[in-house]
Amino acid sequence: MHTHHFNAHQIRDFVGAKWDNEIIPQLVEYIKIPNKSPMFDADWVKNGHMDRAVALMEGWAKAQVIPGMQVEVVRLEGRTPLIFIDIPAANGGRNDDCVLLYGHMDKQPEMTGWDEDKGPWVPVLEGDRLYGRGGADDGYAIYGSLTAIMALQAQGAAHARCVILIEGCEESGSYDLPFYVDHLASRIGKPSLVVCLDSGCGNYEQLWCTTSLRGLAGGNLTVEVLSEGVHSGDASGIVPSSFRVIRDLLSRIEDEDTGRILLDGLQVEVPADRLAQARKVSTVLGNEVFDKFPFLPDMSPMNADLTELVLNRTWRPALSITGVDGLPPLASAGNVLRPFTALKLSLRLPPTLEGKKAGELLKETLLKDPPYGAKVSLYLEKASTGWNAPAMAPWLEQAIEQSSQDFFSKPAMYMGEGGTIPFMGMLGEKFPGAQFMITGVLGPHSNAHGPNEFLHIPMGKAVTACVARVMAEHSAASLRGETTGVAATGDNSYADTPGGCC
Repeated sequence: MHTHHFNAHQIRDFVGAKWDNEIIPQLVEYIKIPNKSPMFDADWVKNGHMDRAVALMEGWAKAQVIPGMQVEVVRLEGRTPLIFIDIPAANGGRNDDCVLLYGHMDKQPEMTGWDEDKGPWVPVLEGDRLYGRGGADDGYAIYGSLTAIMALQAQGAAHARCVILIEGCEESGSYDLPFYVDHLASRIGKPSLVVCLDSGCGNYEQLWCTTSLRGLAGGNLTVEVLSEGVHSGDASGIVPSSFRVIRDLLSRIEDEDTGRILLDGLQVEVPADRLAQARKVSTVLGNEVFDKFPFLPDMSPMNADLTELVLNRTWRPALSITGVDGLPPLASAGNVLRPFTALKLSLRLPPTLEGKKAGELLKETLLKDPPYGAKVSLYLEKASTGWNAPAMAPWLEQAIEQSSQDFFSKPAMYMGEGGTIPFMGMLGEKFPGAQFMITGVLGPHSNAHGPNEFLHIPMGKAVTACVARVMAEHSAASLRGETTGVAATGDNSYADTPGGCC
C-alpha cells in the first residue's frame, strides 16, 4: 500500500533531526518544571509552574512554520489551561474531515527512590534515555504531534485538518477537560481519527497500539473508633483496632490470598478478540510481561500463566492501596491504640465497566453494617469509565502495520493497557464513528509515575514517524470516502463526567 508522496526515509530523517535539535532540548527544559497536576498541587495557580509549562510549549509551537496554524491557550475560569492548535488540511487533504491529536502537560508528584544523580525535576540524558518526570508522560506529545504534521508537509504529502488538544488535568482525572471540549465543540468539529500519545508499549522494537484501557474508582476509606488515641496496653482487647476493622472491610472486596476482586458486579466477560490478543502478547513478550517490573530476588508474580497476567493487568479489576493516614512513622510510634486509620484505595476497573456504577457498588459494600458500629466513611475522588477500542477500519489496520514495518521493520502489536486515560472513554461516546490510534513510549522500566522515569528517545522518534504515516493514510482513506462521515451523538455535553486518571 503506497501513498503518493510518502517517503519513509525522508520522514525518518526529518523527525530524527527535529527530535535531536529541538525536541530533546525542549523536554530538558520541561522536565525542570514541577508542574504537578492540580490534585497534587492545590496551589498550582499561585505557584505558576503550569503557566511556565504552557509558555514553553506555546512558544515552541508558535515558532513552527505551519501555514494557517492557530495556536491558542484557552483558559476557562478556575480551570487548568488548555493548549488548542488548529491546522488546516494541506496538499489536497480534506478540511471537512479531521484528526484529533491529544496529550497532556501536567505531571505526577515526585515519588521517592530516585537514583542519587537523578530526580523528578532533574533532566539527565544517558545514552538513549532522558530521565526526569513527565518527559515520556506526557511532555513529548505536543512536540511529536506537530513534528509528524511538519514531516508530512515537508515532503508535500497530504493530511486532513488537524486539531491538537493538550490538557493540564489528566493526572487528576481530566475533570476540567469536558468543559473545554464543550466550549470548543464547534471549533473541534467531528474527528474521524483520534491519535493519543500518552500510552505504553510492550517493548521498544515495534509499534504498540492500545486496544483498551481500564477504568478507575478510588478515594479515601476511613475507619474511626475513638475521639483520641489511648494507651494500647490499657485499651487493647476492649477497643477494636481501627486497623483490623479496615482490614476486615477490605476483605469484603478483595481475596487477600490471591488478590482477586470478590464483587461479581466488578467483573466483565473478556471479549474473544481481546483474549486472542492477550495470548499473542504473552507469546511475543514472554517473561517480559512481568520482568519489566523491578521485582526483588525470589519474588514471583501473581500467576505463573503469562496470558492470565496480561488479562489481570488489562481486563480484570485490581486493588492498590496507594496512601495511608493515621499511622505515625516507625521512629515516632508510641504504644498507642490509634483513633483512626485511613487508606487511599485505587481500584482499577475492567474497560467496559461503568465507573460510576463501580463507585456506587464500592461505597455500598464498604459502608454497610460497620463492624462494632465503627464510623466508616468513603470519600470517592474518582470514578472513571475505561475504554475498549471500536472495531478497527481496514484502512487503519493496514496503515498501522505499514508504519511499524516502515520504521521498526517489525509487525505492529495490539495490547490493552492497565492504566486509565479518561478522555478516551469520553471521546468514544461523543464520536462513536471515530477510529483510534493510541500509542506511546512508556515501555519496560520507563517507570511513569515512579522514580527514574525516562523517555526512550529512539522510540519517541519512531512513534512520531509512525503517526506521520498513519495520518497520510488517513488522508488517502478520507479522499476515498472510507473514514465515514462521523456524526456526533445526540447529547453533545459531558461536562458532568466524573474524573479519574492515569
